[in-house]
Amino acid sequence: MSTTTTTSEAITPDEALARLKEGNRRHLSGEAIQKHQTSAERRAALAEKQAPFCVLVGCSDSRVPPEVLFGCGLGDLFIVRNAGNVVDTAAIGSIEYGVAVLGAPLVVVLGHERCGAVQAAVNVVEEDATFPGSIGKMIEPILPAVLRARRDGTDDLLDRSVRCNVHRVVERLRNTETLLQEPQAQGRLRIIGARYDLDDGSVEFFE
Repeated sequence: MSTTTTTSEAITPDEALARLKEGNRRHLSGEAIQKHQTSAERRAALAEKQAPFCVLVGCSDSRVPPEVLFGCGLGDLFIVRNAGNVVDTAAIGSIEYGVAVLGAPLVVVLGHERCGAVQAAVNVVEEDATFPGSIGKMIEPILPAVLRARRDGTDDLLDRSVRCNVHRVVERLRNTETLLQEPQAQGRLRIIGARYDLDDGSVEFFE
């Protein structure tokens, strides 16, 4: 990663969000990534520096590849992925790097339909399930989202937990991470959540 501060092509948070929405539209219509986004010229231009227009916090699920869902190419997205799209120290540091050093104007926390990590957290809450190795510790940050979702009933608990998990991460990034406060206050950064639908390929943004 470059350590030179960039300006992410000098686009605003709203322009960055519009670019993601247009990319998902292209994905839904079956349009391919534009050739210039993966060309030799594009690689050469990115070799010395990067200026992604969005930091995307997503799930490791193999069915949810961000560049594909948003019709993006090389250098467009600064991606942080782990099961359940949660944020730990490494994830927070990566997000802050994308914003404070690379100048990305948008952070999107992307959950998705039928998330396995969230389902595991639901199983812990509902059935006192246990998981081997470090899997149990990995899903611990998701448990409060399940408990919050369950307060409103158990119908469609998994999907409501997915949404609550996204909202909790967004709230944390918006309100508690110091390096993200000033750019938000100055209108240079926007932090939002979203949910990807595995069935139809659409992304719903929580604006």
